[in-house]
Amino acid sequence: MRDSVQALLARVLPRERIRALDEAGEFPLEAYEALARDGWLGLPFPTAIGGAGGSFKDLAVFVEAVSWHSAQMASAWLTTAIYGGRQLLGASEALKAEIMPGLLRGETRLAFCLTEPHTGSDAAAIRTRAVQDGDGFVITGQKIYITCAHVAHHLAVVTKTEADAGHRGITVFLVDARSPGLTIRPLRALGRRMIHVNEVFFDDVRVPAARMLGGRGQGWSNLMRGLNVERLCLAAAASGNCQRIIDDAREFALDRTAFGRRITEFQAVAHIADMRMMAEAARALTYRAAEMMDAGLDPVSETTIAKVVATENNSRCADMGIQIMGGAGYMMDHDMQMYFRDARVGTIGGGTSEIMRGIIARRMGL
Repeated sequence: MRDSVQALLARVLPRERIRALDEAGEFPLEAYEALARDGWLGLPFPTAIGGAGGSFKDLAVFVEAVSWHSAQMASAWLTTAIYGGRQLLGASEALKAEIMPGLLRGETRLAFCLTEPHTGSDAAAIRTRAVQDGDGFVITGQKIYITCAHVAHHLAVVTKTEADAGHRGITVFLVDARSPGLTIRPLRALGRRMIHVNEVFFDDVRVPAARMLGGRGQGWSNLMRGLNVERLCLAAAASGNCQRIIDDAREFALDRTAFGRRITEFQAVAHIADMRMMAEAARALTYRAAEMMDAGLDPVSETTIAKVVATENNSRCADMGIQIMGGAGYMMDHDMQMYFRDARVGTIGGGTSEIMRGIIARRMGL
């Protein structure tokens, strides 16, 4: 699987193309469609709805392999296939039949809208309202930092259908991104410019009740069921990017000389050894969590630990990679600066490291 995916991406998304797309802030559409043609968008979906029925271990290996080539490409795939796509598992059979074929062919892209200007990790405190009006609902509110919304055809939007009911009032809708009253505004971020984030405004956006995902007031339970998968994927992506950073740093260190000797004869060798240990630890924790999920367990602590360790190690590896390369790593002509920028969001997105540590502590009875 790893060899197949990386060979495909090497053809359709070479390094110079990644740099150009990152600089221009353009979505890697050709590579995304190539993954779809080879069937990879179907990997996490059951065979009953046209998917490949892959295991969680398959998912971890695939995401790790894609992220080794490009962390941004992994995010582009995850946004539709996991973050938006898994919400479709709660859709009606009619809605699945409408959306899934295009999704699997790479023709229909999704984005997941949860975070708001005043609400991030505290999902139960969202303010975006969905008020019933006849046989549909009217959505009013704002979302922010929404990955790939600017290229999405449909948005899985987390709303409050009961304002004062806390998490029991949360309902998710699938909203056509072309709906009247819906505005998407791209934001400028430090990294991940190919798949950049967006603000999304809902000004009395009408959505049919039939496009509700999972039933009224059932959004929270659907979100919670997807957390293990999300954290597993984030850990796998960080693990793959760690390895790419190591490979590039090693290649540079073997070629670079100082004072008449390779820099691997100096402190660089210790840095690279530390980076290898961090990458292996991240990968081992990720694979263990995937195997527990495949065994039918609910490894909340394990997926959370994997997410924290992998994303923090990813950021540290990128920082060390720049240090090994020195001035060259700091220049925009080399990929290391992009790895550094892209890795930094890992400890924020999908739940901050601080929130993750709180979850781990609570699972310990603290």
